[in-house]
Amino acid sequence: MNIKGKLISISETNQISDKFSKREFVVEFAENPTYPEYIQLEFVQDKCDILNEYSIGQDVDVAFNLKGRKWTSPQGVDKYFNTLQAWKIDKVGDVPSPSQEEDTDDLPF
Repeated sequence: MNIKGKLISISETNQISDKFSKREFVVEFAENPTYPEYIQLEFVQDKCDILNEYSIGQDVDVAFNLKGRKWTSPQGVDKYFNTLQAWKIDKVGDVPSPSQEEDTDDLPF
């Protein structure tokens, strides 16, 4: 899944445990500019540093996966949690470097 919008917030990396860290950020999604949506996403583990290259106010295109999990409390009550886990972010309008461009030459020679 992808979402395009304006980068509104970038948090610091949060070390959850010895083996897990995450970094949250918010994108303003304004498909209807009168009622913009504020979507919180996160990068995890070694991808947290990706956000070091970005600034508040930039237009971005974020690729993410929708994650969901179930947790049962000690009282036996089920709760469900959703996460939007980003795996790629690009600045909108940037020209990819030659190493990022795909070979679109469809000539047979």
